[in-house]
Amino acid sequence: MPKWKVVTEFSFNSAHYIKDYDGPCGRMHGHNYQVRIEAISTQLHSSQFCPHPVMVADFRTLRWAKQDVTKGGLDHCILNEVMPPEYETTAEMIAKYIYDETKKRVPPNVQLKVHISETPNSWVEYEE
Repeated sequence: MPKWKVVTEFSFNSAHYIKDYDGPCGRMHGHNYQVRIEAISTQLHSSQFCPHPVMVADFRTLRWAKQDVTKGGLDHCILNEVMPPEYETTAEMIAKYIYDETKKRVPPNVQLKVHISETPNSWVEYEE
């Protein structure tokens, strides 16, 4: 059975603080988040931008978080004010939030993996 994997990388800049954290991360600070999303499927699909079943998932759809916050993304915002309260703004929870929101935008049989880093030496991966 054929299998395709598409990968896209992008960055966004946002500020955040970790609620009740005893240390510098408890204060407002910013990151240039680097995101990598992998999408895997055994069949190809259409998208909101292309009516033909020729892609795993549209790169534009996978990169939604790269958009400015005024356009529905996470760029240039305060994450604590934008993300739902059930997602704390740790790298782990930001990765889960991006995963959950991306999953809503792709066909149901597409498997996702989200990799996000706050610094060049620290990152997290999330998949289900």
